Amino acid sequence: MAKKEKVNFLDIVPKKNEKIRWISIDSNIVQIQIDRNSWLDKAVRLFFKTPAMMKIDLDQYGSFIWNAIDGKKDFGIISEGFKAEFGDAVEPLYERMGSYANILRNNNFIKFDTKA
Repeated sequence: MAKKEKVNFLDIVPKKNEKIRWISIDSNIVQIQIDRNSWLDKAVRLFFKTPAMMKIDLDQYGSFIWNAIDGKKDFGIISEGFKAEFGDAVEPLYERMGSYANILRNNNFIKFDTKA
């Protein structure tokens, strides 16, 4: 059985999910908009009067990272810009970036790609 090659987090290139809509609000804040249109969502909306669209407002750090994700820059480059923009407020930098990236990936907002 072949060993799985370890990939450095900083070499991963994040790509936004093309099915996810988002808008910029309040100049630096990003809002992710997700339609709730599955049959289960429609049934829940009927009984509990939930909105047809889920709106997720990212904070200033999350919005910066979201805007930096372009499918070309890896997390190493994004981290450098993040540190330059916010300074020591974002320390521990790599742990914060890793946690946030995993949240975005686990919610299917982004996909990971390794450099070729």
